[in-house]
Amino acid sequence: MTHLGTITLETERLILRRFTPGDAGAMFRNWASDPDVAAFMTWPAHPDTRESERVISEWAASYKDLNFYSWAIVPREMGEPIGGISVVRLDDDIRAVHIGYCIGKKWWRQGYTSEALKRLVRFFFEEVGVNLVRSRHDTRNPNSGKVMAKAGLKFEGILRQSDRNNQGICDAAYYAITADEYFG
Repeated sequence: MTHLGTITLETERLILRRFTPGDAGAMFRNWASDPDVAAFMTWPAHPDTRESERVISEWAASYKDLNFYSWAIVPREMGEPIGGISVVRLDDDIRAVHIGYCIGKKWWRQGYTSEALKRLVRFFFEEVGVNLVRSRHDTRNPNSGKVMAKAGLKFEGILRQSDRNNQGICDAAYYAITADEYFG
């Protein structure tokens, strides 16, 4: 793999870019403070903007590492983040990335997340040179699986009681796409 770090990527409707300290208010307001958004996440809803500032500060420090990938999802017409998408697990040995995402409830079911994920799939295969892009979701959150399928990932199966989120221990549905499938 040729790691490139979190570079700006674009789609028809979105700009995927690094988070900046100025994004903390939008992060808190648009998704991070909402318990419904955090329900299937591994982090609790942010109690205040200070927590959003702290998280963004950690990410900003990590942007210097070319194997760190975390993007703000910014609709062009809005100009501020409505969610985030990132590599939550990286395995250089098998050239694989595991992608996680979340988006504000106001923008659910509008195709933004699948559009962002589809762009990352292209980026990781065509520019970074991965062999596998994978993602997973709690089986009680099937809409997340729909996002994965729309982005070209294929359902692989369910690992029972294999994950943990704000709901507790859960079954995880895995989706993936290989380089052979992508380029084939």
